Amino acid sequence: MLTIGEVAAYAGVTVRAVRHYHAKGLLPEPERDHSGYRRYDAAAVVELIRIRTLAEAGVPLARVRELLQADAAEFAAAVEDIDKQLRAEIRQRQRLRDRIARLAAGDNLALPPQLVEFLDQLRALGVDERIVQVERDGWIPLVARSPERVPEWVTRKLKQIADPQLIDFYRTLGQALDQPDDRRLSELADKMASYISRIADDQGEEYLNSPHIEPPLVELLDTLAFDTWPPARRLTELLKKRGWSGWTELEQVDPPQGVRNTDLR
Repeated sequence: MLTIGEVAAYAGVTVRAVRHYHAKGLLPEPERDHSGYRRYDAAAVVELIRIRTLAEAGVPLARVRELLQADAAEFAAAVEDIDKQLRAEIRQRQRLRDRIARLAAGDNLALPPQLVEFLDQLRALGVDERIVQVERDGWIPLVARSPERVPEWVTRKLKQIADPQLIDFYRTLGQALDQPDDRRLSELADKMASYISRIADDQGEEYLNSPHIEPPLVELLDTLAFDTWPPARRLTELLKKRGWSGWTELEQVDPPQGVRNTDLR
């Protein structure tokens, strides 16, 4: 006969777990001997192992009780169902591991080839690597949310970066990372507003924005940009004085009434 400590050790559980299983009605509580101690037989070890195995597989204790009382055929069918669920969970976890690995492994695994090409072109055009990383991080949730839209969005981006004025804006943005003062940001806002206004006149305001991005995702991308580069929030304030609001999604607005040129800084 075994003490509660011994039966717990053989079954690979704690004494506290044995007492918990007693309280839940999963394991019958044996009679105490003349010394007042519970004494367990070998069958209790086997039963504890069955309980532990089912519980570790994620089976709720209420369901464990039902399975322990089931006949052999019902128990076997239930175990097969649990095994299917576990295999599905393993596959899901493997997919999550693959996604994490892609995020950690750099552009080539985190993003589709078209986007890698776009980021590489930004680097080749002399855009600061920190700006490239901000671009990359912004694309990751877009790809995860709407992968079917990526070719359309990238084609638009590749066409846009053929414009020297946009690349000049990107380069000035990189310089502003090291000197995020209002003078530098005002110069940047001037360049950005000039580019945006010209594109809106030539191509239409809708050309400025990537279609089919839901408002919650726009808000997420804005927050990501502001958290990664805090001066971006101030830049949006300066842009609004120049007639444009937003960051991920741009919208033409009327500048505040009574604003003078000197107030734009």
